Parts: sequence; C-alpha cells; structure tokens
Amino acid sequence: MDKAAARSTWNPRVAGATVLALVFLCGVVAGALVMNLGLHERLHRPTFDSPAGRTLYFERLRKELDLTPAQADQMQSILNDFWQYYRTVLSDSKARIDQVLNPEQRRKFDRILQEAQR
Repeated sequence: MDKAAARSTWNPRVAGATVLALVFLCGVVAGALVMNLGLHERLHRPTFDSPAGRTLYFERLRKELDLTPAQADQMQSILNDFWQYYRTVLSDSKARIDQVLNPEQRRKFDRILQEAQR
C-alpha cells in the first residue's frame, strides 16, 4: 500500500508546471475574449488629431449637444480650423526645438516623439 500511496502523491514540479500552464492558458483565453468583444478598440481610441479621432470627436459633440444641421456645419468648420492651427503649432514648435538641439539630440527627440504617438 505504501507504493500505491507514493504513486498517488503529486510531484511538486509537475504540479507547479501544471498550475503555471493552466494560468497561462486562462490568460490566453481571456485575452482572446477581450479582443473579440471589441474592448481593445474602446481602450485604444484613435488620437485626437488623426482623421478617425477627429470624426469620433465631432460625432460625439454632434450627438451629445444635439446640434442642428446648420450648427453641425459651423462646428465642423470651426473644428477644422482648430485642428489646422493645432498641426501648425506642433510643426512650428518642432522646427524651433530642432534649432536648439544637436543632431544626436534631434534623433533621440524624434524617437521620443514616435514612442509618444504609439
């Protein structure tokens, strides 16, 4: 009976590996469900100044403010002016910053900007 009892006990390494594999598989299943349910898109909305982001922002304003068609046209025009101004300010600021930095610093700064856009 001692041999039977010894065989029925769990090897700690096997038990640990099994638990680790089960936790990993649960994470995979949970991640797949989240991606399929569209939660990823809700968590990672397009940036404010991207075309998709501008459309989402405008549609939210139109809907929540209950804009009339005339108001929506005027609001769209104003927001287009704002986004153009925003782009101009960013571009001008980048040009001014580039004048201050040396070539190595510019490369690092560009990398930082690219990381911030992700």
